[in-house]
Amino acid sequence: MYPANITRAEARARAELLQTRSYHVTVDLTGSPTTFTSTSTVTFSSGAGSSFVDLIAESIIQATLDDRALDTSAYDGERLLLELTEGEHVLAVTAVCRYSNTGEGLHRFVDPVDDRVYCYTQLEVADARRVYACFDQPNLKATFEFAVIAPAHWTVLSNSPEVEPLVAGALGRWQFAPTPPVSTYITALIAGEYHTVRSGFRGREADIPFSLSCRVSMAPHLDADRLFETTRRGFEVFEQHFGEAYPFTDYAQVFVPEFNAGAMENAGCVTIRDEYLYRSRVTAAAYESRDNTILHELAHMWFGDLVTMTWWDDLWLNESFAEWASHFAQDEIRQVHGGTDPWATFCNQRKTWAYRQDQLPSTHPIAADMVDLQAVELNFDGITYAKGASALRQLVAFVGLEPFLAGVRTYFARHAWGNTTLADLLRALEESSGRDLSFFTGQWLQTAGVNTLTSDYEIGADGRFTRFAVVQQAAEQWPTLRRHRIGIGCYQADDDGIERVHQIELDIDGERTDVPALVGVPAPLVVLLNDGDLSYAKIRVDRGLDAVVEHIQDFRDPVARALLWGATWDMCRDAQLSASDYVDLVVRGVAIETDLTAVTAVLNQAESAVRHYTPRQRRAEVSGRWTAGLARLLKQAEPGSDHQLAIVRALALSLTTPQGAELLRAWLAGEEVPSGLVVDADLRWRFVTHLARLGGLDDAGIDAELARDHTATGAEKAAGARAARPDSEAKAAAWRRIIDDPSVPNETHTQLCLNFWQFDQEAELKPYVDAWFEVMGDIAAQRHGWGHRSLAIRRNVGELLFPRPFGDQTLVQRIDDWMASTELNDSVRRMVSERRDDLQRALRCQKTTER
Repeated sequence: MYPANITRAEARARAELLQTRSYHVTVDLTGSPTTFTSTSTVTFSSGAGSSFVDLIAESIIQATLDDRALDTSAYDGERLLLELTEGEHVLAVTAVCRYSNTGEGLHRFVDPVDDRVYCYTQLEVADARRVYACFDQPNLKATFEFAVIAPAHWTVLSNSPEVEPLVAGALGRWQFAPTPPVSTYITALIAGEYHTVRSGFRGREADIPFSLSCRVSMAPHLDADRLFETTRRGFEVFEQHFGEAYPFTDYAQVFVPEFNAGAMENAGCVTIRDEYLYRSRVTAAAYESRDNTILHELAHMWFGDLVTMTWWDDLWLNESFAEWASHFAQDEIRQVHGGTDPWATFCNQRKTWAYRQDQLPSTHPIAADMVDLQAVELNFDGITYAKGASALRQLVAFVGLEPFLAGVRTYFARHAWGNTTLADLLRALEESSGRDLSFFTGQWLQTAGVNTLTSDYEIGADGRFTRFAVVQQAAEQWPTLRRHRIGIGCYQADDDGIERVHQIELDIDGERTDVPALVGVPAPLVVLLNDGDLSYAKIRVDRGLDAVVEHIQDFRDPVARALLWGATWDMCRDAQLSASDYVDLVVRGVAIETDLTAVTAVLNQAESAVRHYTPRQRRAEVSGRWTAGLARLLKQAEPGSDHQLAIVRALALSLTTPQGAELLRAWLAGEEVPSGLVVDADLRWRFVTHLARLGGLDDAGIDAELARDHTATGAEKAAGARAARPDSEAKAAAWRRIIDDPSVPNETHTQLCLNFWQFDQEAELKPYVDAWFEVMGDIAAQRHGWGHRSLAIRRNVGELLFPRPFGDQTLVQRIDDWMASTELNDSVRRMVSERRDDLQRALRCQKTTER
């Protein structure tokens, strides 16, 4: 049973019975550090019948319906039952609610640097009920008028424009203007001693105040000029192409600590994880990723906030559109101001995520069947975001960019401030394009799995193609063959590298599509299917694989390289290219890669190939070659360059020997540091963690590093470093914090789980294999308080704490036996089955390499 569940049927019945008008919500933050009080006054109309209001609270102080006291004795901690007569109603509920330390509801954080307090809300999917009584579903929109009582020197923000408080002594009361009609999950309250910088933008119809807020201790790292510039450029793109002015009055972006996601699209008041304020040197890829996040959340102001899904069935559309729109906006900005091709970045990172997710046993259609909140919880994944965005990009290729944007403009104009389903968007797109899109829904949105495209060809004596066809395959359990709009590129070597010399674009459909346009064309060095990356499909390089493996660095086009990086990684994961060969490919090609996202991605993938896809008896050899290759690349890297930073991070991760520990110790002491490399706070913590992993640093050494960096990030990294140590007492202490201590904040918990399991620590870690199965059973049965632990914490245990270093066929069999004999909920079944699949894939790769 999912805790505090709401089913789609319940939400539908409630929306049929009642319609919300307005909320007046007062939140008092002047009490204890563990609880606060809220009063929610809701006006709504209804028919006659039974319903409920959502509220997760410690207790209800008072509840009235139309000024008559409600019986709260049956309140179960989740719902307050209502018996309604037909007509207009006013519901008022005052409750004591609990602050969160795991990122749901109203999160409270005390900065260890200066003891300042910071609060923020995170209410998606249905956690507004943790802050105030409400009808917590997206299609019961209403206006919201928030009031907050807090210390007078605090900053308080919400969805409406910033206001000055009414001050009485040490306290203040902030009274915000009503919002337009919005859903509960995008309401927001921010309160604390935030540092704020303000600016503005002349929008399509009005001046729009901008603000950026963060902790005082992070203020030196708030690069406001760049953040405002990205935001302004995003406003320009979206107001131009969406046809609707920005729908809210102001735009606040608040960088918050211990955030569970990248960011959240609260209406007019976006929250963003404050790791995006870089306190140490990062590569260009980090800035591009942050820009993309900013644009993603801004796109949601139209798609998600102005027009909102009726129920979570269309979560994918909400997120996929923002994913597509953020890359579209980056590309529009790039064409004016320069920069890396965002679609190459999308291919290198986001689609790789989607392809992996789509090959797991838990794969699902893009348009998943969200029967309840548990189903929603399970589907914030690579399919919902990246595969969905890939499908939208394919849809753009089918109908054309301008007809697509015209349909989007119609959709916004027609449904502003309302709720919709996928059918509403497709109707607008069919009108604008004149195309029948019914096939698209059936093939792309309602079926799971990824197709694989290969080429079948013959070459005549004159070196020209006499026959060429594209062959489409599908996995046995997901047999759908789709219609794809793809490019086919012919690449040839010249003095400047490997360049495209010929390209065609066509639709393919079914098992085999002949391509007469390539008959008579000179057979090139390499034929690249899906050239331009218009569609979503795995590709095989049937013409020119040897050239790709030996000369990937010579391909000039960044999207072509992204496709080839992806194709070779797929082949490695599919046991068609050995881990050893993939490592050699990365060492040859990564130094010239201009997309820093690709650099980071392929370095991480090569490390994964060494650890997981290499047979145990060859792992030391391949690992040594990988480390040596990285050492050569580091010597060749330009001092102070992004490549140097990315390579030194990868090298530190790859080290496995006492000599490696000595190198890390020297770098921390400022010795033998490569020219141009600054060993700043974040890089020091990487070295500290890896040195601890290798047994080269004890608790006292970690404490000394924490004294140098007495921040929240420092405390989180110190916890991870301690968990990494090959010491039985350190492992026991880390396990107790992970499993038994609910006071551990979410980000600290993540660091503990990320660093607990290490290779070459079998003696210290062996007892925790049994312990992991035991705690997963507790999570499934909701024993020992696990029914009240947050999703983020449960996923940390189920995914990050999986005993991967002990991965062999014995562990696979144990998982099978455990799953067959244990009563599992869908969430636990999914987590465990995904880890099992990863393990099975690794064992297949190891076995193939052995042969």
